[in-house]
Amino acid sequence: MLKAKHQTGLVFFPAFDWAISPTHPEREERLLYTQDQIMEEGLLDINGLHEYKAEVVEISDVQRVHFCVPDPWKVMTESHFISAGGAKTIGKAVMDKKIERGFALVRPPGHHAMRVVHGGRGFCNVNNEAIMIEHLRHAYGVKRVAIIDTDCHHGDGTQDIYWHDKDTLFVSIHQDGRTLYPGSGAAEEAGGPNAYGTTLNIPLPPYTSQEGFLYVIQEAILPILEDFKPDLIVNSAGQDNHFTDPLTNMNFCAQGYARMTSLLKPDIAVLEGGYSIEGALPYVNVGIILALAGIDYCHVCEPDYNADNLRQTPEITADVKMAAQRALKTYQNREQTRAMRIGDKKFDERRRSIFYDTDGIYENQFETLQLCRECSGSFKIDSRADTGAHVLCVHIPVNACPECIETANQWYEGADLKKFDAIFLQNRPEDTYRVRKK
Repeated sequence: MLKAKHQTGLVFFPAFDWAISPTHPEREERLLYTQDQIMEEGLLDINGLHEYKAEVVEISDVQRVHFCVPDPWKVMTESHFISAGGAKTIGKAVMDKKIERGFALVRPPGHHAMRVVHGGRGFCNVNNEAIMIEHLRHAYGVKRVAIIDTDCHHGDGTQDIYWHDKDTLFVSIHQDGRTLYPGSGAAEEAGGPNAYGTTLNIPLPPYTSQEGFLYVIQEAILPILEDFKPDLIVNSAGQDNHFTDPLTNMNFCAQGYARMTSLLKPDIAVLEGGYSIEGALPYVNVGIILALAGIDYCHVCEPDYNADNLRQTPEITADVKMAAQRALKTYQNREQTRAMRIGDKKFDERRRSIFYDTDGIYENQFETLQLCRECSGSFKIDSRADTGAHVLCVHIPVNACPECIETANQWYEGADLKKFDAIFLQNRPEDTYRVRKK
């Protein structure tokens, strides 16, 4: 009888009652075919593989991460609460040492959901990984977290949430944003002034194969992880880099995903994208599960896999090596660059326009960050959407120093309520969420 080297937990939540449309690529069959494959292969009969039922996240879990406008009930369905709850269930099982590693195979996905939420972007309403991570920080005292996003689309939502957090390393490996939604994720996007270098983007050219992905992992990400020394490694396990995926242009395979998982050794993996429902997902998910459990995965192979047809060109290889080296250099120079960017200024500002493609909403943001050498810095976001909603969102980070706490409280109390529909205060040191409304 097969026995897992690492006790591994699984959560399945296909979300039968949630779909953007019956024929949309992000639909329940994404997980149903995987469940059938797992049952057919008898994986749950392996000693050391455990299935858990997803719990439902609390409103407080969501409000540690998001400013939902006007509130969580308006931007989330029951399926969103359970999908995020599936990630939380696995996270708790790992922290309680019931398992060593876990995989939340859940939908709807979440890595395009940003700090402020007016609706759905890229099939995502709330960020499952971030909700899980911030619960673990609150409940278990986890401090340093590394998130490795291997979805083919840039994880712009997770990047936004942790843009100013120096205790969270966010690395996104994705198809170059100049060729794919959401159009972001350039190497220059490396975090806010207080946390520069803990956001790292590694955009890869279309048709990158297994060789290129594994090079990036071995030559850039593993050395960075060794230096960062996270308490927890989370893999945003998007599977749309697969050579059969209908939405992307990459040449990764099931064996590559399994090998990548073996190298990263994530404590927790959370399913994100992946839309080749029959040709990829059952094989990729089986490979990831076996790799997490420390079981031989060498026989996992798609029926139409042909390595010779998926080899990358020398030009792609050169581009991949350059992208990996650039990310490594950005990380290595982060302290020097932070000091230069902070300088003698007290505040930093940025303006952004955000499109919610799933719901057709346009949002304009004006953000003010307190520059700080002691903590990640408090910030406020003036957010106005074309739905008519206009809100002010104030955030105090977990590691906030007294000066940043004072500034944030002044922003919250001093804001003119006549100008906004609501004013929110996300106070992470006190684990509270306050709202002022007209």
